[in-house]
Amino acid sequence: MKKDIEIPVVEGVYMAVVQEYNEIYKTDDWNAYIINDKEVDLEMILVVSRGYDAERETSTMRHKLEKLPAKSYAKAEWMQEDVFALNNEFRVTFFEGNKMYDKTYLFRKNTINTKAFQPIPLMDTKGILVK
Repeated sequence: MKKDIEIPVVEGVYMAVVQEYNEIYKTDDWNAYIINDKEVDLEMILVVSRGYDAERETSTMRHKLEKLPAKSYAKAEWMQEDVFALNNEFRVTFFEGNKMYDKTYLFRKNTINTKAFQPIPLMDTKGILVK
């Protein structure tokens, strides 16, 4: 039975962490974004995130988006700098048409920092990208 289950490969959907200035609190905040670089809309997007290493684990966070239009992005969550010392995992599940897709994006510990910035597709900013 398991061999009959088709798990399609996720392409064109990314996770990014960017640093943005918060006008209200006058701080540099770190935010995680989901990016849809496809030509089609994504529906019923679930993002489950957690941070972990050998000794510690954060609470599991769950976020839901009804729809993410083609060639767009959405903020998934705000991130505290304390969790950058952990592996940060984002498990993303979504529907494209009538097919369900699932992928885990991993930001390894200590890789979220300004030295690792690169251009982020669609966002006109720099940050850390995981494909």
